[in-house]
Amino acid sequence: MNRRCVTLALVSAALLAAGTSRAAQLITRTLMEKPAIVLAAFGTSTKAQATYAVFEHQLHEALPGYEVRWAFTSEVIREKVNARRAKEGSSDRLKSLPQALADLQAEGYTRVAVQPLHILPGEEYEEVLGEVKGFPGLRIEVGETLLHRWESVHEVIGILARDFLPPDQGANVLVAHGSPTTAAATNAAFLGIDRYLSRRYPNAFLGCVEGIVSGEDALAAAKAHPGGRVRFLPLLFVGGDHAINDIMGDTDSWRAEVTAAGKQADMPTVELAGETQYRGLGLIPEVNRIFVREIERSLSRL
Repeated sequence: MNRRCVTLALVSAALLAAGTSRAAQLITRTLMEKPAIVLAAFGTSTKAQATYAVFEHQLHEALPGYEVRWAFTSEVIREKVNARRAKEGSSDRLKSLPQALADLQAEGYTRVAVQPLHILPGEEYEEVLGEVKGFPGLRIEVGETLLHRWESVHEVIGILARDFLPPDQGANVLVAHGSPTTAAATNAAFLGIDRYLSRRYPNAFLGCVEGIVSGEDALAAAKAHPGGRVRFLPLLFVGGDHAINDIMGDTDSWRAEVTAAGKQADMPTVELAGETQYRGLGLIPEVNRIFVREIERSLSRL
């Protein structure tokens, strides 16, 4: 059989195995040699969006030559940001994970490393795992969240501990998002993190914006601790709405509560693009390297 006959036979087999439309795509488009990377973040409508650019820059330095796309898992954030951009005349839009994957598939990618930038494997992570199943034409590897394993919990807390106030100066409160439901598996993780802190740092407490371990408990412990200061440290990827308003807002905030108790409150900041930003985990290079390592694992499996 000559080469032309072999080619026709292969095309016929593809038509039978995958269907006419899928086979047509295989014939007419160029398949990408390298996998693409999709970063799946919750999203924010605040100036903390700059955190995502910082992370992507660090990722490109560590893994040059890969196509990187963003997906945002919060529908509320996508709608809010996209409406604002439309009003400003911008055509740029935040995309969901299925939209980002569909774009890559249409462009000829067959392998994708999806890296959630969530902190713990909660409801958002489960949604990511469910959404990638809708793309049988793509081979997808999903990386683990930041605190998926206890060794990572210990590593991240060790990084944050470098900025802890000494016990004689005051208290430190790690701020997590938490879960509103009692059935969430992350509740056990929050209890474990709280226990780990209490065993190793006498002046460090965990507080969740919602759920367990409660912010009320953390604030009560911080106010009762000796010393005149309270430092809030986000256990959040971006120092967005929760950091700006719920924690450090002027009124009806955690800062306002400890200030009323006679203590000074602060949160670590960085200067970014000419603005002062509250430092979420995504602005700490050592934390980002944990995510990059997970992406490298996904790429090796692909």
